[in-house]
Amino acid sequence: MTEKTLPKTGLAGLRENWRSDLLSGFLVFLIALPLCLGIAMASGVPPMAGIISAVIGGLLVSRINGSYVTITGPAAGLIVVIYDAVHTMGNGDMMAGYRYTLAAIVVASLLQIAMGLMKAGKLSAFFPSSVVHGMLAAIGIIIMAKQIHTVFGVKPDADSLFATIGQIPSSIWNMNPEVAMIGLLGLILLIIWDVVDHKWIKMIPAPIVVVLVGMALGQFYNLDIKHHYLISPDIELLPHHDFTVGPKYLVAVPQNFMDGFYFPDFGKIATVEFWIAVVSICLVGSLESLLSAAAVDKLDPYKRCSDLNKDITAVGIGNTAAGLIGGTPMISEIVRSSANVNNGAKTGWANFFHGAFMLLAVAFLPGLIHEIPMASLAALLVYTGYRLAAPREFYKTLEIGKDNFVIFIVTIISVLATDLLIGVAIGIVLKILIHISRGVKFKNFFSMAFHIKQTDENTYQVHISGAAIFSNLLGLKSELAEIPEGKTIYFDLSESELVDHTVMEFLHDFSEDYQRSGGHCEISGLDEHEPYSDHPHAARRKPSDQN
Repeated sequence: MTEKTLPKTGLAGLRENWRSDLLSGFLVFLIALPLCLGIAMASGVPPMAGIISAVIGGLLVSRINGSYVTITGPAAGLIVVIYDAVHTMGNGDMMAGYRYTLAAIVVASLLQIAMGLMKAGKLSAFFPSSVVHGMLAAIGIIIMAKQIHTVFGVKPDADSLFATIGQIPSSIWNMNPEVAMIGLLGLILLIIWDVVDHKWIKMIPAPIVVVLVGMALGQFYNLDIKHHYLISPDIELLPHHDFTVGPKYLVAVPQNFMDGFYFPDFGKIATVEFWIAVVSICLVGSLESLLSAAAVDKLDPYKRCSDLNKDITAVGIGNTAAGLIGGTPMISEIVRSSANVNNGAKTGWANFFHGAFMLLAVAFLPGLIHEIPMASLAALLVYTGYRLAAPREFYKTLEIGKDNFVIFIVTIISVLATDLLIGVAIGIVLKILIHISRGVKFKNFFSMAFHIKQTDENTYQVHISGAAIFSNLLGLKSELAEIPEGKTIYFDLSESELVDHTVMEFLHDFSEDYQRSGGHCEISGLDEHEPYSDHPHAARRKPSDQN
């Protein structure tokens, strides 16, 4: 695709593409509204916090970021981090914990800005793929474990994650039938939308269907008014037959838009739990945002490449603004961004319009938003959690190699048993121990032996020797970023002793991206290496007699 066919940016892009971007922005808004509300409530903060994040992500971040078709807003991956911060720092007072967490968001955002300015956008390469996937799968399990109770209209009495999981049978047994009907029907609709391949069905966003059906049932069950209802005693499956429903099962948003703003409290800035929250928010938010932006580039029909350093700086600025007025942290979100591409978005103005529609909705339609049942939003989050931890994720990791599968499982268990930071650290340590067992010397963990040579005007030779692993990839990634587009790059790994999965995945992804931009790449020198599985991205090692 030639340069002339690329959509214009800035005001010229608005004049050229406003019709397609306006339509896509509206459709993404329909998907994002219930997700933003649900993510905020699952995080233990007011629903408006998610809306504030999406509004800032659309109106502000879209104007200063380094990507083209990403949608910025709250993400399910940060639910666990924010909820833990609110719960830990609040000591039972969720509103106080919320304000302390806003302060942590502001500080974490300043770190994100510094990362972007210091060109740290490539740091995502330092985290092994199996650890990242394990972290996301664990987050998915936690989301499902916490939200399934809301689907059934029950609040568990549990102080730990495993206790919350253990109470799932009790919540099913003690379900509120009318609320459960709304939640379970939402889950069924999401499954149908995912399984049925029909163009007319796919044209309607599944979250909107779930919310509209939930609102209709909420009206039918008269959830606006607190009241009791009876179930026939002939239904022996229920432990009791007298139930209560009311507005507490609906989304609570302030009727006055200005009442939704809250301000940070820096009173715990000198405590350990505050800085654990800061590091967690910065780490998970930055990592997810970078991975999502890179993934969305592959979906962009114009094959444009995001400036990840500029992107993480813009997200940091947006998070600073959000934290100062009561919003949850945002990232460049993959699901909404994918929908944005599929809806025909051409520029960042689609993200802007999505934020504008979000602002108009919460400013002028708070009564309508209040009619959304919490069970419908919980269904959306349970399904989102399932997609993060679906069986296919386990199978895909096992395909890459048993070593990666072990790291993946250990990371999941560690995150569930401890917390996110410790779990990720345990996964990384295990990866390092596996590399040591394969003969990697400690001095090679942070220094890759490679040499880039330009043999003529259009050709580059990249020779890699020794151990090429996740922890020493950053230098190579930085050097490759300096090679101009449209050249021919030959990767020679014949002198390498070990190439792990993260490096193999990076080389293949880099080659695909570079060739999409008009260049050419070839990877050679791996014929004598023994892969640890049949997967093309599997780690591989040269036998000792070949070294």
